[in-house]
Amino acid sequence: MAEPEFTAMGVRIGKRLRSLTRAGQVRINDGRLELLNSYGSEIDSAPVQAVRASKPWFAADDRALADLNGKRYLLTLGEHDPAPGEPGPPTARRFIEAVRRAAGRGG
Repeated sequence: MAEPEFTAMGVRIGKRLRSLTRAGQVRINDGRLELLNSYGSEIDSAPVQAVRASKPWFAADDRALADLNGKRYLLTLGEHDPAPGEPGPPTARRFIEAVRRAAGRGG
């Protein structure tokens, strides 16, 4: 199995005002974006070409929006990239760039 193109652990994943998980995982692997809960079960997934990732207006720097299969998810990632070898989620900006790169839209 190939190494994932992007992985973020410890991500808070919410839908509207409801929190789905506080320690989830976001992964881009083999051209698919996967949202996983803290147990590793899939919340949602879609081909990266069909995913829209953006930065919400008036939100903290650690937040990103991901539209998958007609549903909008609010992702709370890290404010700062972790040091090399340290655990923790990357920034929302890196997530958005990874989605665009994987979909072939530039980054």
